[in-house]
Amino acid sequence: MNVDTISDFLAEQRELVPPELAEPIYEFEELWERKLWHQLTNKLIDFFNHPGSAPVRLPFYKVFVSKFADKINQLKLVDLALKAATQCKDNQERLAFMEAVAKKVDNEDSQDALVFATIAVARVKLDLSDLDGARKDLDRAERVLDTFDSVETIVHAAFYGANADYYQAKADFGAYYRTALLYLACIDIQSLSPAERRNRAYDLAMAALVSTNIYNFGELLLHPILDALSEREEDKWLRELLFAFNRGDLAAFDVLSGHIKSNPLLSHHARQLREKIYLAALTEAVFRRPPHDRAMTFAAIAAETKVRPAEIEHLIMRALSLGLLRGTIDQVDGVAHINWVQPKVLDMKQIENMRQRLIEWDSSVNQLGNWIENVGQDLWAS
Repeated sequence: MNVDTISDFLAEQRELVPPELAEPIYEFEELWERKLWHQLTNKLIDFFNHPGSAPVRLPFYKVFVSKFADKINQLKLVDLALKAATQCKDNQERLAFMEAVAKKVDNEDSQDALVFATIAVARVKLDLSDLDGARKDLDRAERVLDTFDSVETIVHAAFYGANADYYQAKADFGAYYRTALLYLACIDIQSLSPAERRNRAYDLAMAALVSTNIYNFGELLLHPILDALSEREEDKWLRELLFAFNRGDLAAFDVLSGHIKSNPLLSHHARQLREKIYLAALTEAVFRRPPHDRAMTFAAIAAETKVRPAEIEHLIMRALSLGLLRGTIDQVDGVAHINWVQPKVLDMKQIENMRQRLIEWDSSVNQLGNWIENVGQDLWAS
């Protein structure tokens, strides 16, 4: 494409954008003529990020950007392509467009861009409900990622975000929970809209509760994303439920049980949630005790967990098998000897209990010191 044709194209596009975007298009022409590819790329990214550029992004990419695509940073090229792809008329067109972009950047020195584009292809396949195809693309991207010593955060964020969406579509709640947290670790959560933060917090909370392999919500409870559930009155119960599970609070669980029954997903997993809160109550009961006093009778455990005595042994064995506790069971005497409990995040009530234990420990140490001093007076004097 010659200079006159490019000039004509850019002149046409200036007529289609808001007035504030006309000036940057003049700059594009100057930078293109001077072959200042780095500056041109950055200006284009700013232009594509502006909402007013939406109608012209796709033709801009196809007619203008594609003419110097091999001269610019390939990762930024894919970024421009992703923004342009939002204007495709449907997912099929978007899929063909992104597959062409992935093929374009499939070079030895631009493997990070290939991964970025492959993840984008997988995302479109998720939108088309082609889960198998998406999984193959994500696995292919992971194999390439594993060969890198380092990679741009934007690529890791895209990878974990797409994987989280895949696992959510598969209703694999445990895998979704882990990959969604990894995604959040790669981004500034303030870059998400309030609605996106709320939805992410809601989905993470649900995944934590109904997953069959997550019994410690500490990482989520400490994450600022959870604050999004405090912004709307109708979401606060879910945040409270997570903290109730964390401290094994059966009374709070019963108070919030109405919300569980009215939520289809939680209601479907009601029996599993009941087992989880019993396990949480058991680990909390053990946690509250000092390490030298963790031999608990089945009767004491039944009193603290509200589990029927006949089911206590099964509950303890379940906790041991899940790695929530370590110890042994004396079936004859009906006693559980616990020597370790899984660490957990403490709320203010649990911190107060810990403070009381430290006070008691300090008092017992002082008493022991006074006793030694009194008993050994003659020895100390000599």
